[in-house]
Amino acid sequence: MIPVKDGIETRETPVVNYTLIAVNVIVYLFMALAAPETQTAIVAKYALIPAHFTDGVTLAEIKTIFTSMFMHAGLAHLGGNMLYLWIFGDNVEDRIGHFRYLMFYLAGGVVASLTHLATNWGSELPTVGASGAIAAVLGAYLVLFPASRIVTIIPLGRYSRLTSAPAFVFLGLWFIVQLFEGVTSFGGADVSGVAFWAHIGGFVAGMVMVKLMPTVARQEKALAW
Repeated sequence: MIPVKDGIETRETPVVNYTLIAVNVIVYLFMALAAPETQTAIVAKYALIPAHFTDGVTLAEIKTIFTSMFMHAGLAHLGGNMLYLWIFGDNVEDRIGHFRYLMFYLAGGVVASLTHLATNWGSELPTVGASGAIAAVLGAYLVLFPASRIVTIIPLGRYSRLTSAPAFVFLGLWFIVQLFEGVTSFGGADVSGVAFWAHIGGFVAGMVMVKLMPTVARQEKALAW
């Protein structure tokens, strides 16, 4: 399923979400326009490589947990991630505030990376992408707006159609797919090229973190009254 838009309007301009998208696009363009040997050097230095953590954790390796969040392996990889961030991130930022959204996004990416490290320990495959942090945004969106309608394209070739579904259905199915793929291809980054466990870790972290935010808890209590 390919999301097109959601049904929640934002009250303020999501400046942090726009900035995150812009940074991801700029980094991708910088790498795409670089010479092949420069691209290889950038990946070796800034991508997350689990095997580099097996001999001890250094500041240089910790840095890659953050830098890898803003790197992408191709245009489709970038486009898919930014589409999800564009649709779901603005509402989460609007609900929890600009600064906390930035901290939330980065913390979600860190948890996703740590989950990937734990499930792919010793892997030599460089891991890049914002999908772990974006998965945290999806988890938060599910908690905050479970009944929001998500307009989506169901790609079935000539039978493709546009439909809508509640967020809990759309994101619930998304998470089930990640969990199924993660369980059936444990250490999936080495097998499929997709870090499914980073998605799983980020999504769960997003749900938990947003639940623990005091203002969100107070708003939910007010709604209950």
